[in-house]
Amino acid sequence: MSRTEEALPLSAALLLVDLQRAIDHPSWGVRNNPGAEENVARLLAHWRRSSRPVIHVRHVSRFPESTYRDGQPGVEFKDAALPLPGEPVITKHVPCAFIGTTLEAMLRDRAINDVVIAGVITNNSVEATARVAGDLGFRTIVVSDATFTFGRADYRGVFRSAEEVHAMSLANLQGEYAEIVPTDEIIRRAHT
Repeated sequence: MSRTEEALPLSAALLLVDLQRAIDHPSWGVRNNPGAEENVARLLAHWRRSSRPVIHVRHVSRFPESTYRDGQPGVEFKDAALPLPGEPVITKHVPCAFIGTTLEAMLRDRAINDVVIAGVITNNSVEATARVAGDLGFRTIVVSDATFTFGRADYRGVFRSAEEVHAMSLANLQGEYAEIVPTDEIIRRAHT
């Protein structure tokens, strides 16, 4: 069995990134993966049933125009990703969940070597967090259908659909930084 097909240990952490109401603001545009929150809820339920660690990452922007700024409803967690008492919440102010936070120390202190990442935005906070996780030596898996993003123009001004941006971001991660796996496969590999 290859490393990519191995069962996930009970210590594998589910890292839920920026799943807050801010991401539903119309200013973000058209997204892909409309079923992502349903998949997040399935992953979260499975992790909780098997008593695996769950870590919530909450973005609090320092930019006044951000939908993620503190003190407004957008900073609250989405219903599909509400933390339970005792589940750690890491607050970050930049895209990467490791920068300026205690995330790495928390994972190392708990002897967690495997992280499964779901959340938003694929090409921003998810990709930034997955790259650093991989560089730090964690076995990193990004859940392809429990993440999503939005369409945007590339550096030449050519508009790329949300699905194109998502696919390219996952391609950037595949192999060197992370393994890209859909929800059903993660749940199969995280059997108890």
